[in-house]
Amino acid sequence: MPITFHKEAIEFELPDEDRLKDWLVDIVTEEEKMISQLSYIFCSDEYLLEINKTYLNHDYYTDIITFPYKQGKTIESDIFISIDRVKDNAEKYNTSFQKELLRVIAHGVLHLVGYKDKTEEEQKEMRSKEDWAIERF
Repeated sequence: MPITFHKEAIEFELPDEDRLKDWLVDIVTEEEKMISQLSYIFCSDEYLLEINKTYLNHDYYTDIITFPYKQGKTIESDIFISIDRVKDNAEKYNTSFQKELLRVIAHGVLHLVGYKDKTEEEQKEMRSKEDWAIERF
């Protein structure tokens, strides 16, 4: 399967990988796209901060950075997720770590299929699609 999960010097409980892969394929297929290669790299705040500084010239923490290499009908990307941010956001938004992790995992792939979150309207649509995806899991 063209979907991989990597833990970069961080330990946490990842949901069943086969189920996650099927779920991600389902999300992408629903949008009439396909996955060529999709790698999720789970890391710490500091690891993702360095990527943010180096590649995007942003000096702040974030929960996710998506590097699309190929978009359109076929998706190819690396997605970096800070587990520290996911934990903090789960607490901040009064939800479970697993649910917040699924939200962020879905968020990355939803960007790749064309959803944006710059405007308030786009954010509402993105949140709705994230909720839809979590329900399907």
